[in-house]
Amino acid sequence: MSTKLPLWLRTVLLVGIVILAAGAGLFAYRYFTRPVTLTVAVGSIDGEAARAMSEMAGEFASTNAPVRLKVIDSGTALEAADAFSSGKVDLAVVRGDVGDLSQAQAVVVVSHMVVLIIAPPGSSIDSMDNLKGRTVGVVGEAANKKIVEVLTKEYDLVRAKVVFKDIALTDVRQAIQSKQISALLVVTPLAERYLSLVRGFFQLDHKKVPVLIPIESAEAIAQAERAFESFDVPKGTLRGSPPVPEDDLTTLRTSLYLVAHKKLGADLVTRLTQAIMSARRNLMREQPIFAQITAPSTDQDAYLPLHPGAAAVYNATTQSFLDEYGNWIYLTPMVLGGAATMLAAAWKFLGLGSRVTKGPLDSLYALARRIRNVGSEAELSDIEEEIDDILKGERAKSAAGDESAVDDATLNVAAHRLESLIHDRRTVLAKRPAVASAA
Repeated sequence: MSTKLPLWLRTVLLVGIVILAAGAGLFAYRYFTRPVTLTVAVGSIDGEAARAMSEMAGEFASTNAPVRLKVIDSGTALEAADAFSSGKVDLAVVRGDVGDLSQAQAVVVVSHMVVLIIAPPGSSIDSMDNLKGRTVGVVGEAANKKIVEVLTKEYDLVRAKVVFKDIALTDVRQAIQSKQISALLVVTPLAERYLSLVRGFFQLDHKKVPVLIPIESAEAIAQAERAFESFDVPKGTLRGSPPVPEDDLTTLRTSLYLVAHKKLGADLVTRLTQAIMSARRNLMREQPIFAQITAPSTDQDAYLPLHPGAAAVYNATTQSFLDEYGNWIYLTPMVLGGAATMLAAAWKFLGLGSRVTKGPLDSLYALARRIRNVGSEAELSDIEEEIDDILKGERAKSAAGDESAVDDATLNVAAHRLESLIHDRRTVLAKRPAVASAA
């Protein structure tokens, strides 16, 4: 017989299930929407790159962006590239001409780095050929090793006995004044902050202006070394009056990228790119350097391939939640339903977990065994009531149209047999007192 749970208990169970389902749904939502923290290596000789990236990370946190940045100051661009190539970080701010970028894919162009070769005011050096036998100071020689190599090869500077000397940023002004170097090579963005730093290396007045040396073979170098491109420095970039340079000046340029590992998921990099572009709009009001953040080349043959997640942002092909997971939403219930059906069929075929149910005939046959062992008339009366209850229940089921009900003929045969057994047992019980008296 089935027992029915009290109403209060069913209510409590239903409320508990609803609360459990709501809690599980909230936990799943918080889990899948939690911000993802990515490590980014960045380095520059003046530390500005790390500070700028830290401002970007702070903007992410203040706007509750879906991505967070953990900035690791590696000291130099070369060390940042090494940290990235060794897999110690997820992202890195690197120059296109520095380090191993075989596992890198571009996310954004942080800035463009322009090669400036500058001679002090009053110098007679106005071309690469005039550097013969001279010493050229290089700010950050380790990071600029590739530039020195391509210039040396293009202009045969080894034969010209040109010496490149590493100069610390703090020692540049003293090296120029003491004439330890005849020219200075710096690679810098054309932003006012850095141009002011370059001007500070020289003692300038209205008549004393530095000399910018053009790299006339920039186009040929760019064709051989794809990390570089030919670039014309606009007239008056270094100084407006008198203008330095006096006219547009040809030189080399490389790009400063924020790169991501190929293993990073496209969806994650899409969210990162969107967060960067959003933060850029807010930060460039106070820091114009952020205005230089641009999209990398989307060409298939670009020097540094674009990460698919970033490409989705620039090509406006980002997918909505339903676009990305719609097939799973529709197919998962179908697959699970089919799997459940097959499992149920297999379970039934194997007969696992099946229970033999006790029917009315089984109950009647069990009563036959009890009748044979009954020791009193009262027990026989109880058995007769049980038989009546079973017969009454089966007739009620039959009247209700229940197909599982036992047919009347079978019930009558079973009942008749039990009545015979009861009659026989009563006869036996009635003879027991007479037998006892005779004894």
